[in-house]
Amino acid sequence: MGDRKQARDTEFQGFVVGRWPRLMRTAFLLTGEQHAAEDLVQTTLEQVYVAWRRVGSADDPEAYVRRVMINAHARRHRRKLKEFLAPKDDSGLNREVPDSSDPIGRADDRGALVKALAGLPPRQRQAVVLRYWEDLSESQAAEAMGCSVGSVKSNAAKGIAKLRVVPGLADTVTDGGRN
Repeated sequence: MGDRKQARDTEFQGFVVGRWPRLMRTAFLLTGEQHAAEDLVQTTLEQVYVAWRRVGSADDPEAYVRRVMINAHARRHRRKLKEFLAPKDDSGLNREVPDSSDPIGRADDRGALVKALAGLPPRQRQAVVLRYWEDLSESQAAEAMGCSVGSVKSNAAKGIAKLRVVPGLADTVTDGGRN
């Protein structure tokens, strides 16, 4: 029994270490604040650890964890009944090496994009982050958000339309060939 628990703990630790930067990036994009992102990831990982036997054996543990994170974030904002705030500082965010084929990664002013994302309504922001930053399919984003594919399409399109009118982001915000 002790060996199985230790093996699960080791597996969970490996998952966390391997996914931490991506989880933090997603949480930061959802919350708009570094400290709120850290709290969201920690809360998510606490919930996931308790159920790791089930999560670790899932077809896609990362998708499961992403869904837990989105649900935790939605619950937090339902209770507070407030809109997202623009990020105050992203200096502590772990940086990824931008992919040269990623239009968002090539953005001259990533801070402006993150600030513009923070101005979107919650569901539009979730759809845009999951579809275009996390590069999930419409069905994967719908599963993560707990809604229909049509809702993802609608929210993503509205969010992208709002981002397109932000000065300086017109070249950055594209539909990436997705219709």
